Amino acid sequence: MESSTAKFGIGEIVRHRVYPFRGVIFDVDPVFSNSEEWYDAIPEDLRPAKDQPFYHLFAENADGPYVAYVSEQNLLQDEDGGPVRHPNVEDVFECMKDGRYRLRAGQAN
Repeated sequence: MESSTAKFGIGEIVRHRVYPFRGVIFDVDPVFSNSEEWYDAIPEDLRPAKDQPFYHLFAENADGPYVAYVSEQNLLQDEDGGPVRHPNVEDVFECMKDGRYRLRAGQAN
């Protein structure tokens, strides 16, 4: 479900403000919706507020692809412009146009 207050949308390519990774958004939670164990594992001085959008990303870094869950405050628009090399991108998105991925027909937004 995408919140009307979310800064980023499904298909947008973003990068993390602190850590060296980028990814494409495939889902948006209007507020934090993960486990308390996950949240508590974040160092206290870096923990984001829970009352903001959180994004599910097909992400990539130097070690390879993975899925990330990131708060809006920690994301920036990606300026790279290239595709995200994650094996699940093609399952959800059909193409990249104007720097943004387009959902495959039949995928819910």
